Amino acid sequence: MCKRQLATAMKEAKKIVTNKIKRVSLARPNFKFQISNIFSQMKKVTITSIAAFMLFVVFTAFAPAGGYQVGESVKDFKLKNVDGKTMSLADNKAAKGFIVVFTCNHCPFSKMYESRIMSLNDMYASKGYPVIAINPNDKNEVPDDSYENMQALAKEKGYKFPYLYDETQEVAAAFGAARTPHVFIVVKEKDKLVLKYIGAIDDNAEDGKMADEKYVENAMNQIIAGKPVTESMTKAVGCTIKWKKS
Repeated sequence: MCKRQLATAMKEAKKIVTNKIKRVSLARPNFKFQISNIFSQMKKVTITSIAAFMLFVVFTAFAPAGGYQVGESVKDFKLKNVDGKTMSLADNKAAKGFIVVFTCNHCPFSKMYESRIMSLNDMYASKGYPVIAINPNDKNEVPDDSYENMQALAKEKGYKFPYLYDETQEVAAAFGAARTPHVFIVVKEKDKLVLKYIGAIDDNAEDGKMADEKYVENAMNQIIAGKPVTESMTKAVGCTIKWKKS
């Protein structure tokens, strides 16, 4: 491989990686610095190092976005609700915790799970664990997920819980949300919000009545009973979050 071809290949590879890791770097501020160091170190390149680099590209581009892990403290946030007011988790002082659900208007999976999300709020809000729904999608990528359409949907369906707009997508990146719907259960422990569960609502997107495992309900019932969550992480099934383009 000649130097010109190598330079072109490296330039294209850098472009691909930079685009792919944009949302990763939102959750991990030092990530871009690490990538820059890798590129700066690659002045003397062999075929072996090219192969190693391309493996890095593959694993980096498609690896989970990072974000909070079960047992870690979650940072509070402020987002605009469909009622026009900005709210944070700290505003609900009576809550014992929250069922945070990244969801949206357009996704077929979000639509299939919508009634179940509403039911979770009906079941657990009175026990101190309300649902907090967050739309992380870029409205330019999916116009159906605009703030105005969020307001219309919440009114039409009669949401009894906040439906927040993560316009900058920073909250979704911080949590490591990847799909809609994607659930994160957080519990107040003294002055902290501790993450107890990450994943799916249940194991049957098409029909909740046919679900063998109701992950969120199981986790919530264990939390309320003061027991450890036995299955604290499952794979979220849904539409990928529509991130802003570079």
